[in-house]
Amino acid sequence: MKIDVNSDMGEGFGVYQLCDDAALMNIVSSANIACGFHAGDPAIITRMVRLAKARGVGIGAHPGLPDRQGFGRKEMAFSDEEIVQQVIYQLGALSAIARAEGTHVAHLSFHAAMGNRINRDDALALQVMQAVARIDPRLIIFCQPDTIIERAAQAAALPTLTLFLADRAYDDDGQLVPRGIAGSLIQEEAAVRARVRQFLQQGTVTTFHGNTLPVRARSILVHSDTPGSLALAARVRSEIEACGATVASATEVLAQ
Repeated sequence: MKIDVNSDMGEGFGVYQLCDDAALMNIVSSANIACGFHAGDPAIITRMVRLAKARGVGIGAHPGLPDRQGFGRKEMAFSDEEIVQQVIYQLGALSAIARAEGTHVAHLSFHAAMGNRINRDDALALQVMQAVARIDPRLIIFCQPDTIIERAAQAAALPTLTLFLADRAYDDDGQLVPRGIAGSLIQEEAAVRARVRQFLQQGTVTTFHGNTLPVRARSILVHSDTPGSLALAARVRSEIEACGATVASATEVLAQ
């Protein structure tokens, strides 16, 4: 069994850096690279692309709203057309840098408030996916299972890869428990390993309220802004390998 491990990366600006991207790039198989709006700049994007290429990691666009101060987590009043333009602009920036470095963008994963906005509007989600498909119909869309984004990507004939979040608690409806609630972040090594093992062997997760919920996913997401993200990613990868599975990029996972 092949499974992808992905993380949001390059989420700094200028001299500011969120995590040890270089070390994290040694652990993940897919990198979601910030494209310059909520984080990232030309130098950081280029560095991330070079690192990913050198280490055989899949390159993905991680577009967000133009909100550096709020790290792309604030709701902002943009029209549907503006959201589509922002996605295209950021995907284009990363794609151009990747091509200049002799590689390509393989997937797309929306950031925070932008993803939330798209994921609650069927019409907007379809507009975005149709625009992405016109740019590259092979681009893999990372998404939560059974969501508006997944259905819109499928309607636009884009491949999808569904995610399991090893470091976030789920409620009984399969939604993420808000970050402000105690226990919403999973950081303890034993708990992380148990969640990964349960997901791989049983295809389920134990919810915040102690119930068992089926999980349909092919990739595990580790948030780089979670405290101790490097150690968390290492534990996730270690447990995957201990369970007899192979860590592979999104493209390889979908090809199996």
